Amino acid sequence: MASNTFTKIATVTVGSGGASSIDFSSIPATYTDLVVKMSARLNVSGDYDTIRMTVNSASSTYTNLLLYNADNAVGSTAVSGQAQLRWLNSVNGTTSTANSFNNWELYIPNYAGSNQKSMSVDAVTENNATTGQANTLAAGLWSGTSAITDISFNPAYSFLQYSTATLYGIKNS
Repeated sequence: MASNTFTKIATVTVGSGGASSIDFSSIPATYTDLVVKMSARLNVSGDYDTIRMTVNSASSTYTNLLLYNADNAVGSTAVSGQAQLRWLNSVNGTTSTANSFNNWELYIPNYAGSNQKSMSVDAVTENNATTGQANTLAAGLWSGTSAITDISFNPAYSFLQYSTATLYGIKNS
């Protein structure tokens, strides 16, 4: 029976000055799938904010489908023809509970294949208050057909110190 093997490719931890992006580059095409696990907080005055993502520095045709529970209201949205993927309300801001960081996972199957690249995100933003993002489930599509060799997370506001993201490769063996 085949088993999946996770291999850590790289980890980025934001230092004391914050960071405008978290980037992974030179991703080898030797795995079946990719996973990014992130714990982050943004320098935005609010409980949470959107994180944006591009692959291979491409600013062309991304599509999102989002299901979310925000401030005790469930909703969904779909957008296409975007210059980047926008993962809605998935990262803590500065007015959310002190020292709380979100938990976020991105899954990209068949990232080195020659088809368009689908991906999914499961995120939870913690906040001990009456408002807050309980959970976001999202699907995305990049219309590019080349192997993904770099991933960049670019929020509108900078990542705060101690935000961390780890990229894993998955092999079926």
